[in-house]
Amino acid sequence: MEKMEVETEGAQNSKDSIQTQLEESLNNLKPLEDGQLVDGSVIAVTDEYVFIDIGYKSEGKIPVSEFAGDLPKTGDVVTVVLIRKDGRNGPEVSKAKADAKQMWKDVRKAFDEKTVIDGTIEKVVKGGFEVALGGDIHAFLPISQSDSQKVEKPESLLGTKGKFYIERLYSDNKANVVVNRRRYLEEQMNTARDKFFAETQIGDSVKGVVKSFTSFGAFIDLGGFDGLLHINDMSWGHVTRPKDFVKKGQEIELKVIRLDPEEKRINLSLKHFAEDPWVHFEEKYHVNDIVNGKVTKLTDFGAFIELEEGIEGLAHISEFSWTKKVNKPSDVLKIGDDIQCMILGYDIQAGRVSLGLKQVTENPWDSIAEKYPVGTKIHGKVVKITNSGAFISIEDGIDGFLHGDDISWTKKVKHPGSELKVDQEVDAVVLENDPEQHRIKVGLKQLTDDPWQKFAEEYQPGSTLEGEITSITDFGVFVKTPVGIEGLVNKSNLSEDRDTPYEEAVKKYKVGDKINVYVVDVKKDKEQVAFSVREFKKKQQRDEISQYMSSSSNDDDGAFTLGDALNAKKDN
Repeated sequence: MEKMEVETEGAQNSKDSIQTQLEESLNNLKPLEDGQLVDGSVIAVTDEYVFIDIGYKSEGKIPVSEFAGDLPKTGDVVTVVLIRKDGRNGPEVSKAKADAKQMWKDVRKAFDEKTVIDGTIEKVVKGGFEVALGGDIHAFLPISQSDSQKVEKPESLLGTKGKFYIERLYSDNKANVVVNRRRYLEEQMNTARDKFFAETQIGDSVKGVVKSFTSFGAFIDLGGFDGLLHINDMSWGHVTRPKDFVKKGQEIELKVIRLDPEEKRINLSLKHFAEDPWVHFEEKYHVNDIVNGKVTKLTDFGAFIELEEGIEGLAHISEFSWTKKVNKPSDVLKIGDDIQCMILGYDIQAGRVSLGLKQVTENPWDSIAEKYPVGTKIHGKVVKITNSGAFISIEDGIDGFLHGDDISWTKKVKHPGSELKVDQEVDAVVLENDPEQHRIKVGLKQLTDDPWQKFAEEYQPGSTLEGEITSITDFGVFVKTPVGIEGLVNKSNLSEDRDTPYEEAVKKYKVGDKINVYVVDVKKDKEQVAFSVREFKKKQQRDEISQYMSSSSNDDDGAFTLGDALNAKKDN
């Protein structure tokens, strides 16, 4: 039985062999036609030509250039196009044209069946690239369809071999072909990403290659698709630039910390290979501890200070100095400074530490009252002038305020700038000391005795004096006394005669004139004094009358009367 089966199988093989030989014989009997594809056998290979037997009365020859350097061996079968069977030197054949015909069939098939075809990006042209598909067929690849990401440098894709979709095919016999590489890459990327999501879990370690950088991190190629290594996940410590931690093209191992299949997002981490330093924060740090740190970042509102890798705190600008007003942190610190600071508070859940710089030094306001009690004389420099006064530097960071009213006993200072200049050195006396409000008040005039006290003692109401007119106003005349104090002669008290208008009476006076006045009233607490010319004249008259009356009492006849006194004055 087995013998019969073997004989049957052998008979069948013999039958197939005979059938093949018969078909080949029939093919050989077919007449050769110009332009048809013909299979030939290589009979010789030289430096210039490959000689091939196509079953005609003489062999054909093909330039070795048509084989693109990959020459056949004797006996190999090569498909060619019979250009002219009766050429001058025998049949004219072309492998390149045969390849082109076959390639066009492959291109048409790929276009119709929406499959990919191999090609090589050879040249940069306007708007994209020229792609060699083989067989002297070239296609146009738009730059927007050349890669899965934006192409910054087109030259970087030259020489790239890959697979392409035929996007458009305008003709079967002309190279009007448009291809798409991006579509193929995205398909491969989606397939690889879907597999990654299916096989990977959060916490797994994966390997990838650093692909590109952004301001917020780096994109990692995980095998045709990207994951994000955020700047905050590169280190538990402060990271300013992603390029300081990873390099482009570097292969690195990372932890998967987030997977979002719907959004197709993958977040990766380097820092999760190490333990979170915040876990042991309270074992090492406490409120009011003085610690060392390094300035890592400056902002308008303060400075970030790294205590150790992964532990960073903020020193607010208000915690920089007890005494100085700091406008910009950069006026005090620079990035990289090693400094001491105090822990003011912390929030482990939020990963925040509040730090202070001034707390590592003594607060000068705590001893300011003892150092500068009221009545202390100080020497300082004018650092600032305002509409109401001036600030005098007492010591570094401690300024005393000098009010305009405390500049002079006698001058009415309308603006302190008329009496003082910035950087002018002055002596002053402490008038008030308030450490809680961080305020010291000083005075200049208090360095000398109060002339108002002396004036009030020397010139009681009813006394007279000679002064100098310092100014003339619509409401009266100001007169300066011998001790420098100014008083006002109200316009109603300037003329002896109440019927004479002030405008008329004031015409006979000018600034700088000497004038005799009567002291009407002295208000020492308000630093005001009122004078009167009319009352001075009246007092002068009374004094003269008294003088005459006093002298007449010494006459023998004793007949002197008030009328005589008035007549005597009239005569004078």
